Amino acid sequence: MTERPHILPPPPGGGALRRADEPGAAFFDLDRTLMAGSSAYQFGRAAYKAGLVSRKQLARDAWENLLFSLRGSTDAGTDALRVRISQLLEGVRVRDLQRLAPEVLAGVLPRLYPRMLAIAYEHQDAGRPIFICTAASQEMAELMAIVLTFDGAVGSVSEVVNGHYTGRAGGPFTYREGKAQAIRELAEREGIDLAASWAYSDSESDLPMLRAVGHPVAVHPDKTLARVAREEGWEILRFDRRRLRFAGAAVAAAAVGGGVAVSRARA
Repeated sequence: MTERPHILPPPPGGGALRRADEPGAAFFDLDRTLMAGSSAYQFGRAAYKAGLVSRKQLARDAWENLLFSLRGSTDAGTDALRVRISQLLEGVRVRDLQRLAPEVLAGVLPRLYPRMLAIAYEHQDAGRPIFICTAASQEMAELMAIVLTFDGAVGSVSEVVNGHYTGRAGGPFTYREGKAQAIRELAEREGIDLAASWAYSDSESDLPMLRAVGHPVAVHPDKTLARVAREEGWEILRFDRRRLRFAGAAVAAAAVGGGVAVSRARA
């Protein structure tokens, strides 16, 4: 069974993760918070090009990605996606999945929101470690954390036996309460004060995560999250996503090249 490595090695010349006077951290949902649309769809496109999924499956994922972009996540849709990915991974070599990294990054990086990255780096520069927290796979979460120089990642872990995915879960599904529980466990291990921490998300499904920290922030929230945020006095961020959607393209070329090195290093 795989283990979830939450903290990535510090960059050369990097210091401690936190200053003594900054005991908190900042947690960022990935889809529709750090990036436009769904990282799972970008994974599906890469898997299709590698021959792991059919054209019919890709078309269905494209439609669901459009719905996700317009309305956000639903419990039924997220659970169905988890089942499909588990079925897809059954019997696949870990190395083959790692080799999808450049193609996945080519789809994800241009869809990053520069304003959200700037906010994350402001937290990091203030001495708070920053984490990607997503229901997507641990591999996807770690890949994005490495490329974006986040301090770590929380994602859903799949079981691996003899270098192949079994199609079974290797840990909790990091969605709704599962994501909040993973963050609490990380905080306990790393000495993070959640009351002094921030969390960012677009979806009401992340209410457990948002309520686990002292500073919840709703990022262009769905209808339910917007209502809760107003009622509870949380900060709400909104910006013109159409203008910023592809502004991350400047970093894509260099990062995709880096993704090859990441894949080789982790193989």
